[in-house]
Amino acid sequence: MKLSQTFKIAWEGLTLNKARSFLTTLGVIIGVGAVIVMMAVSAGAEAEIADQINALGANLIMVMPAMSQGGFGQGAARPELAYDDIEAIEQNVANINGVSAEQSTTQDVKGGDTTLENISIIGTTADFTAVREYTVAEGRFVTDEDNDRTNKVAVLGYDVAQELFGDTSAVGQSVKIGTTKFTVVGVMAERGVVGNTDYDGQVYIPLTVVFDKFTNSRLGSDSVRTIYVSAESKEVMDSVMAQITDVLIKQHDVDPASPDFSLTTQDSIIDAQASTTEAFRNLLGWVAGVSLVVGGIGIMNIMLVSVTERTREIGLRQALGARPRDVSLQFLLEAVMLSLIGGLVGVLTGAGGSYLFNELGTMRTELVTASIPLAFGAAAAIGIFFGYYPATQAARLDPIVALRRD
Repeated sequence: MKLSQTFKIAWEGLTLNKARSFLTTLGVIIGVGAVIVMMAVSAGAEAEIADQINALGANLIMVMPAMSQGGFGQGAARPELAYDDIEAIEQNVANINGVSAEQSTTQDVKGGDTTLENISIIGTTADFTAVREYTVAEGRFVTDEDNDRTNKVAVLGYDVAQELFGDTSAVGQSVKIGTTKFTVVGVMAERGVVGNTDYDGQVYIPLTVVFDKFTNSRLGSDSVRTIYVSAESKEVMDSVMAQITDVLIKQHDVDPASPDFSLTTQDSIIDAQASTTEAFRNLLGWVAGVSLVVGGIGIMNIMLVSVTERTREIGLRQALGARPRDVSLQFLLEAVMLSLIGGLVGVLTGAGGSYLFNELGTMRTELVTASIPLAFGAAAAIGIFFGYYPATQAARLDPIVALRRD
């Protein structure tokens, strides 16, 4: 029998009971759609993490205190980075765009008759804009002189300036941060929320002023948690890191074998996060794969029922000359067509679901192109695997016994 004829008979067999055929494909539709959506969710989470890290600035090297080796209660001093370390790196390390550090606090900010509560105050240095690739829209940013003289000047984020002064220029105005009066010297360009940081809702002041006015003296008057160094390019990153290590070893007078600081880059953080999200993605893929298997079991179950219901039809076809392999191929084609139709609808459902989650929900998703052929191919494999047993059962029927079946 010709393949085209077998295909036509298989299609007619499916259309005889449209409702049952549709319900049978639901398991595959859900499974394929779940695979695509789950991988899109994982890819979106990975991209979100990368964006947050890259938003810190380009070619960034982060210098942090090393973990204390003595632990708590053993008299070990807590390693710290000092304000002087920033200057030492800036003066002695080549091929960098800038060096910056930040110390944050939360204070109420008052300008005119308006008071904004719990505003993030960022104490930083002159190179902050170069390191973070953030521009000033009006006025100027904090300078080295401001830090040297502990000048009480402030640069407002775009939203803070709008809420305090509206359309009036904020430059030259006075604001009160906590209980301290500051002069506004600049307004930052609008940037919005990057990652979890609302840059437009912050106020930037000299780092030394944060040390002087807002830092608990028990934590150290000039210690910083992280120093950010922006290298000129990725090609010089290794060289810059080696120079920073040499400078800080001399600056801190520590053993090179056990420095009291550590260096990391954006790429290393992204790679570490990627390994975590990859494990998460694999877990989601297995969960979605289980639903595909369940869909395949549904196909096998319905095909076995179909073989039982159509026993006389099978016997009649065999009596008219159909070979066992023709019967087997017919039922296998029915199973494969069910899975392929379910796979196609599942792909459309998964792609559409990923788009809707991204546009209407709070969860970022990114469609992984490779997941489409992967899910569709899995659906086809499911149809062949779970359709094979019912097909062989149909082919093994004795035509004489089949024709006697009521």
